[in-house]
Amino acid sequence: MTRAALHSATRRQRVAILGSTGSIGANTLDVIARHPERFEVFGLTSHRRVAELVEQCVRFSPRIAVLPDRAAARQARQALAERGCPTEVLEGPQALCQLAAAPEVDAVMAAIVGAAGLPACMAAAAAGKRLLLANKEALVVGGALFMRAVAAGGATLLPIDSEHSAIFQCLPEDRSTWGERIDHIVLTASGGPFRGRAPESLHGVTPDEAVAHPNWVMGRKISVDSATMMNKALEVIEARWLFDLAPEQVHVVIHPQSIVHSMVVCRDASVLAQLGTPDMRVPIAFGLSFPERIESGAARLDFTALQGLHFEPVDLRLFPGLALAWQALAAPPGTTAVLNAANEVAVQAFLDGTIRFTGIHSVNARTVERLAPALPAEATLEDLLELDRRARDEAAANVRALSPA
Repeated sequence: MTRAALHSATRRQRVAILGSTGSIGANTLDVIARHPERFEVFGLTSHRRVAELVEQCVRFSPRIAVLPDRAAARQARQALAERGCPTEVLEGPQALCQLAAAPEVDAVMAAIVGAAGLPACMAAAAAGKRLLLANKEALVVGGALFMRAVAAGGATLLPIDSEHSAIFQCLPEDRSTWGERIDHIVLTASGGPFRGRAPESLHGVTPDEAVAHPNWVMGRKISVDSATMMNKALEVIEARWLFDLAPEQVHVVIHPQSIVHSMVVCRDASVLAQLGTPDMRVPIAFGLSFPERIESGAARLDFTALQGLHFEPVDLRLFPGLALAWQALAAPPGTTAVLNAANEVAVQAFLDGTIRFTGIHSVNARTVERLAPALPAEATLEDLLELDRRARDEAAANVRALSPA
């Protein structure tokens, strides 16, 4: 019996899901519900969706739920009391970090969108948790600091983004052999809803058009990132840190079917690829059960039904934001954090109707150009969060410059 199998046979794995009411969180709960003998929900958190969090608590009976402020927590406590649910409700960013580092927690699903998830990810890493990382911004913003926390805490870091999970699944468990095996990696991208469009046609794109992804069901922010391909820019940065690669070793190719989730090109020219239906429950199940495999609920891939697998280069005239990934990685440390903050502000401004779709790239590029980070050699979490704040201020100013009078 393997160590993992012995552990699962003696005690259920206790899981905390940070961002449980988002698409990743909901899919994680779906996988957990399929394996009640292996997993127990210890904690759930949400930013705004109080009613949905309450329903999750009633169903899964976690010990702890966390909401961002006193008003939301009060609302949840009242609703849970009326339903007879004993879940303890905590509030605030510190409670989020306390849950991520709680001694009772075995695994943390980090599914909070954006830089807001970094402190809790750092807390989980420092506490040596099995950290299922769906929050790519933790690496985009945290970079070397985050990876040092993982190493120092003895955490097990498992990527949940479908592309990075695919790369991880193609590599041996012994990380020390990765450098001698990898020539480069290829992250696949669907091309989103605007693949094949003329660049000049994107000026009038609406938020509803931008979030209508052809293959994946995701939150609005991530869906817009897919439409601009800024999600892939962030994934390039994430991959550089996850797999300890030079930026030029991370390539991107358009693959409209989203069947090949990513590839490793080895030094001998062999190509290792991970394939499957586009369903986030697959990488989630892999992360929860690693190094074993469990049933995910996803449909099996039927090769006889495939019409073909197509690949094409990225049109940087249509997706100019992708090039910002390599530019930021080549710039002074902290530039990737500036890029991430700018993009969060710009996407929200677009969703709010303040700027046009094409204005997202303009805000991102201007912010990176105008704000040169000056981080100390050994930057702390506080240094990065202050840089994030400054970048958001600069991005907001750039949004105002683009907004109609």
